[in-house]
Order: sequence, then C-alpha cells, then structure tokens
Amino acid sequence: QAQLVESGGGLVQAGGSLRLSCAASGRTISSYAMGWFRQVPGKEREAVAAISWDGGTTYYADSVKGRFAISRDNAKNTVYLQMNSLKPEDTAVYYCARRGAPAVTMSRYLFNYWGQGTKVTVAS
Repeated sequence: QAQLVESGGGLVQAGGSLRLSCAASGRTISSYAMGWFRQVPGKEREAVAAISWDGGTTYYADSVKGRFAISRDNAKNTVYLQMNSLKPEDTAVYYCARRGAPAVTMSRYLFNYWGQGTKVTVAS
C-alpha cells in the first residue's frame, strides 16, 4: 500500500516561493500519474497540478499557470510542486495524491492514494 508524505509547507510573504515535496513509500510511484490538490475550510478540494507517470505531460489549474511547476523524480519516488509568486489566495492545505493509472488527469475522483497534507499560508 502506498503512503505519501508531504513536506515543505509553511508561512511565506506574498510574492515569495515555496517548494513542496511528496515522498512515497510502500510502493513505487513510477508507473502512476501524480497530482497536487489544495483545500481551504468550507470549500471543496481542488486540483492544482498533475503530472503523467513519466513527467511528459503536465496540467495546471488556471489560477496557478505560470507560477507553479510540478515535477517528479521517479528514482527518488518523489513529486515536487514549485510555487512562485505566491498570493494570499494560495493559502490552503496542499495534498499529494497518486492515481491508479499512468495517464494524467485533474479529477480528484481518479486518485486513490492521498497524503495527510501540508499547510501553506501566504501573508499579504
């Protein structure tokens, strides 16, 4: 069974950067698409970025295009989310997830393993 552990969250000023990491254990992630999602209290969990099994295809939410970058290192069983030019509206708990298939998607219903989340707070 795959376990995902996120790290790298914290408090940052608007305009700053953070890099989130998602380390997988138990099973390799190399054959599966991965995604980053975020959630604020009272709202549904939304997709931020997703990446295919080989890193060849990436998708982004319109709200983060040009500011965030998802990447993966299958040898390290790790996925990253580089977040630049952060805005207060990026404040949320960020979750890493693994899909049970190699093709990329932004639908959270198609991801079946989730981490516990890491909190990101962007101060104005």
